[in-house]
Amino acid sequence: MTDVDYQLKEDLIRFREDFNKLRTEIGKVVVGQSKIVEGVLTGLIAGGHVLLEGVPGLGKTLLVRTLASALHSSFSRIQFTPDLMPADLIGTNVLFEDKSTGGRRFQFERGPVFANILLADEINRATPKTQSALLEAMQEKSVTVGGVSHQLEGLFFVMATQNPLEMEGTYPLPEAQLDRFFYKLLVPFPTTEEIEVILDRTTESQSPVATRLMEPERIVEMSRLARRIPISDEVRRYAIQTVMSSHPDNELASPMVRQFVRYGSSPRGAQAVILASKIYAILDHRFHVACDDIRAVAVNCLRHRILLNFEGQAEDVQTDAIVEDILKSVDKLQLV
Repeated sequence: MTDVDYQLKEDLIRFREDFNKLRTEIGKVVVGQSKIVEGVLTGLIAGGHVLLEGVPGLGKTLLVRTLASALHSSFSRIQFTPDLMPADLIGTNVLFEDKSTGGRRFQFERGPVFANILLADEINRATPKTQSALLEAMQEKSVTVGGVSHQLEGLFFVMATQNPLEMEGTYPLPEAQLDRFFYKLLVPFPTTEEIEVILDRTTESQSPVATRLMEPERIVEMSRLARRIPISDEVRRYAIQTVMSSHPDNELASPMVRQFVRYGSSPRGAQAVILASKIYAILDHRFHVACDDIRAVAVNCLRHRILLNFEGQAEDVQTDAIVEDILKSVDKLQLV
């Protein structure tokens, strides 16, 4: 083993240790939801953003607040409402009077989007115009006001929550914005045992709090390190076939995809699958990506990037079932 390989191995061991420390620290405050916590941390380290879907009261806000405390990072929370305007999110130019000269000038007042970790709470309760105000920040890490671009420095992570679309007073997220999310995670209702623990922690005189573990710069380092994990041509082709099979007009598409899907995943879906599988491999004590890693992360990466046609919506087909069918179809192709 060369010195470079040895150093990479040591770095990956530390990566796994830091990941587990964060997961454990969050677990001191957030009860259960281990898969959700792992998914949020994966999206954070991959440099993406995460969308959580679930009914109110499942601890989504508590999760992101705890994460911000453990990382000693700046945190902003925005409650999305139908009357929220884009300026309330990104900021605006304000007219100031300069007392020394007696003149007036415009000065940019930053909005809550200028933070390391941003919680967009109930994002689907705002109008599409306001939802779209996040697009540039999420993709380009900058906002433009009055023709001037303002950069979002350092770590920038958006965790958005949304209520199920059948709930009254919600707006479907624009497809372009959905594609900006690295993961979409479905938050399950806690078990009876977990509710008992929640009540113990929230109805007693003392509530647990997360302690500071690391700086945001460490997350950026971990993100760079994850990208160094090698992936073979065979596994990369497997990931590409999985994404291409989500398109109904592709020759690899399964009968289920052809029947119920209108549009498949964008190239961002393939990027998310590869990056997530690299992190998954590290956590599984391996230094290379396998097809099993692709299978493990595909649903979280692709469930929000597949658009159903009218028949699929009428039949209430779940995109999770579509992704599972795609994986089975691609596995059969590998055996041919």
